[in-house]
Amino acid sequence: MAVVTASLLIITGRPGSTTDPLGAAVAQVSAGKPGAKLVAERQKVILQNAATESFSVTSAPKISSAPPPVSVAGSNSGAPLVPSGPPPSPSSAQGIAYNMLPSFGFSTDQFGCLDYLWNQESGWRYNAENASGAYGIPQALPGSKMASAGSDWQTNPATQIKWGLGYIKSLYGTPCGAWSHEQAYGWY
Repeated sequence: MAVVTASLLIITGRPGSTTDPLGAAVAQVSAGKPGAKLVAERQKVILQNAATESFSVTSAPKISSAPPPVSVAGSNSGAPLVPSGPPPSPSSAQGIAYNMLPSFGFSTDQFGCLDYLWNQESGWRYNAENASGAYGIPQALPGSKMASAGSDWQTNPATQIKWGLGYIKSLYGTPCGAWSHEQAYGWY
């Protein structure tokens, strides 16, 4: 307490000074253990400030321009469904996801919503990363959460898709539920 009080007196007692007033205060009270702690805290603040100034955004957030979901005739689930075309190529990430849908209890009618969702989130790229640290096709935050689906989570689209479909099922019920949330709030 005495170190803080002395520092404040020195800082406020030097109006018009062009030097670093906190630095001057630290220099005057840096003797002893409390002074060393004050010096360490000052260095920490300086480093944090430098890190903040040098921060650069690696990718801008994506703004959805996808059309709103369209209801499919015969659907009475209440969830908006997006009509899907022919199944995607089985060797593509989309094809892997399409083929995994039934194993999570999802109809392949849900693929259109999933396609919109993950196209917006990552463009279906297994190595997609944004400035917040979200990673992979489902944009898990942090990406390491996907390790629960397999140790190859950083490079294997199937592992990421497996984790992502489980995440969607547990939080939103269906891919269309996740897509509806994404449209309403800008995230899922």
